Amino acid sequence: MTIGDTTLFLVEGMSCGKCAARVTKAIQALAPEAQVQIDLATKRVTVAPAAPDPQALAQVITEAGYPARPAS
Repeated sequence: MTIGDTTLFLVEGMSCGKCAARVTKAIQALAPEAQVQIDLATKRVTVAPAAPDPQALAQVITEAGYPARPAS
């Protein structure tokens, strides 16, 4: 889901700071300028600026070991 200048993802399997760091690293490998906010309690990841290709970002997050999909 793209909200204004951000894209929201639902990401499974994140439970700690190391998980959050791996997800952030995966996102920034594809979009180095991205600012990433992670809420471990709700399993939501917000990326700013909005991802031009949310499916591609979801794929790199999934490849990092955390099944992801753009929120709808």
